[in-house]
Amino acid sequence: MRRPRGEPGSRAPRPTEGATCAGPGESWSPAPNSMLRVLLSAQASSARLSGLLLLPPVQPCCLGPNKWGDHRPPGGGPHAGPVQGLQRLLEQARSPGELLRWLGQNPTKVRAHHYPVALRRLSQLLGSLPQPPPVEQATLQDLSQLIIRNCPSFDIHTIHVCLHLAALLADLPAQKTEMRRTEDSLTKTAGLQKSRAAPSLPPLTLCLSGFPSDGPLMCALEQERRFRLPPKPPPPLPPILRGGQRLEAALSCPRFQRRPQQHLIRSLAEARPEELTPHVMVLLAQHLARHRLREPQLLEAIAHFLVVQEAQLNSKVVQKLVLPFGRLNYVPLEQQFMPCLERILAREAGVAPLATVNILMSLCQLRCLPFRALHFVFSPGFINHVSGTPHALIVRRYLSLLDTAVELELPGYRGARLPRRQQVPIFPQPLITDRTRCKYSHKDIVAEGLRQLLGEEKYRQDLTVPPGYSTDFLLCVSSCGSVLPVRAQDPFLPYPPRSCPRATRDPAQRVVLMLRERWHFCRDGRVLLGSRALRERHLGLMGYQLLPLPFEELESQRGLPQLKSYLRQKLQALGLHWGPEGG
Repeated sequence: MRRPRGEPGSRAPRPTEGATCAGPGESWSPAPNSMLRVLLSAQASSARLSGLLLLPPVQPCCLGPNKWGDHRPPGGGPHAGPVQGLQRLLEQARSPGELLRWLGQNPTKVRAHHYPVALRRLSQLLGSLPQPPPVEQATLQDLSQLIIRNCPSFDIHTIHVCLHLAALLADLPAQKTEMRRTEDSLTKTAGLQKSRAAPSLPPLTLCLSGFPSDGPLMCALEQERRFRLPPKPPPPLPPILRGGQRLEAALSCPRFQRRPQQHLIRSLAEARPEELTPHVMVLLAQHLARHRLREPQLLEAIAHFLVVQEAQLNSKVVQKLVLPFGRLNYVPLEQQFMPCLERILAREAGVAPLATVNILMSLCQLRCLPFRALHFVFSPGFINHVSGTPHALIVRRYLSLLDTAVELELPGYRGARLPRRQQVPIFPQPLITDRTRCKYSHKDIVAEGLRQLLGEEKYRQDLTVPPGYSTDFLLCVSSCGSVLPVRAQDPFLPYPPRSCPRATRDPAQRVVLMLRERWHFCRDGRVLLGSRALRERHLGLMGYQLLPLPFEELESQRGLPQLKSYLRQKLQALGLHWGPEGG
């Protein structure tokens, strides 16, 4: 009668599918199912459990000039040569002494890749076996000296492998201590009682006293590794920077560009006049404009440099030097600043069209437009010249803004103007800074406050009015101050104002609520940037009544109820009322 599988006296079960059987001298590498059965088996020894959990099976070593070393894989074929036979003997050695004997007795058969094989087998003997045999100190020292004597003939790959294996051998005492701790914890978890007569792990002091991390073997291998690496060139000595050179080096540093420093003034004061080159001053101007730094002393230095170096500067450099003045809304005290720019524009206007209109854009923000330059850029010859260039659209947009400035701010101008067919919207979409910082804006909460306070039909959000200026919130108000539904009115005032006079009968007033966010100001937080000031100035000249909402006041409101009360006070201060009870 066939016994049921698993009863006492029955045959041993066949190996499960996927389990690998170890050959002579090979470590056992269980498949997942067989490892799980061993871990769950009550008869599994604690040492075997520790080995399975802590020490992964050592993978076969692939060394030498090809996949299988010098000749063939270990144990492969009846025609394996003597070199391959030595590798097989090393892989099947049963003790460190036997390893050393195979290496010492076959000097003509030993190749460079045999030493990593010997170190790997030594790590198996000392780390993978449950009870490693005791190792004599002289044996390890002899093996170490043998590797040290032959390592000059190793290639770089063999040196790296020997270093890795020697480091693993040096770490084995710590691994053994961790195995002991894991053994105790597994024994307690499984409810197994240790027998007093059970053999303990051998003392760790017998293992690797000859392979310390700072011993001769590791030092020799590390020295060979460094010798094979290409030599590094010595680092260049830092040059002694003075004045303008130090300023240029600081402004060119990415870290410095992200975090503006205040020692710019000191660096500029220590520079000699001949050290302040156009490149240095351009870097300084770009730094001030990028970080919204309204530093009068630095801006005056740029203006003075521009006046002194007028003859040596072309319009492409001048446009970069003038950029921070318009962006930071700063008119320099240098009296020759404007006459100098007019002379440069007269000399360079036809050479670089885009640079010319960029300079005029900066001057437009400062309300300092020269008539002679306007005559030139509005001439048919200049317009036809830029129409076929790659930057034609941006030039037409700038010319449209300049034409608006002439219409609103220069009533005495009688020169050429931009033809209507050439005009385009000035700002067809929100500015880049507003798009990138939209998550920090107060626009959403202000919109919700207006919706609850006035109703959705009493305001328009993000409306662009001719000739292309965007408005945050727009209200239509009757002459008596009543807020009217926007969709029932024409929200746009006529542009240009003088060509379309208003009707004499009760016109509706347009009130624009302008958010003044933190990034709309210079770094000091008091002066609006030039582009923002220009927009508000032109909207006011077109007839819109402006109601600024500064960021300090918006940030001080705590929650929507407070914000609604704040908006109510702002609107009522203008004399506005809405709803059956005026809000």
